[in-house]
Amino acid sequence: MNDETKSPKLENAPTLMIVLGWYAIIGCLVFSAAIIAADLFVPDHDWIADTISDLGAGKYEFIVDIGIYAFSGSLISVALLAAHVHMGGWGWSCGIIGLALLGLIVFLVGARNEYGDNDSDGVVIHIYLVYALGLLMAIIPWLMSQGAARAGRYYGQVLVGISIVWAISAPVFFFLPDEIDGIYERYLGLIAFAFVFVLARLFIRRGRKLKG
Repeated sequence: MNDETKSPKLENAPTLMIVLGWYAIIGCLVFSAAIIAADLFVPDHDWIADTISDLGAGKYEFIVDIGIYAFSGSLISVALLAAHVHMGGWGWSCGIIGLALLGLIVFLVGARNEYGDNDSDGVVIHIYLVYALGLLMAIIPWLMSQGAARAGRYYGQVLVGISIVWAISAPVFFFLPDEIDGIYERYLGLIAFAFVFVLARLFIRRGRKLKG
């Protein structure tokens, strides 16, 4: 039997789990810090009325873009972790794919720069990315809840709760007056952060247990 036909040695790589888990959390914190910094530097910005997209256009767009890319990395990190530590079931598998797509969508939102400045050159896909992000965020936590519950009932319950809260809250954003949609968008961001934090905590704790 040659080396190519031998079964590979399987390893849990707990250090990798801990590092990726902490990066997922740090990426969310970097995004938060970027928004706060942009709130301070962008002139005539009203953080209650103006959305994060408004901060992502103009002279200081790089500040928010850094945060967007960091959060994209957070989503990809938890997707990698979920694939590395598969908790079983088709829902978990679909969740892995969904997390990877979420990471790509968030990255494209930052890279396309189609927001906040009435950009209409070429094909504008920002609104479609937003719709896709909203739909995936409503579905993925629920899909992964059963698998997460195998690590502890708490994880499954929280993921179901996040899915329900997002599904109820997200559509409201499109009907809000411009005077308050900025702060409401930040509230939705906290829900997304909570989803990442729950998964990151699951994998960090698992990695620590494996390291003993």
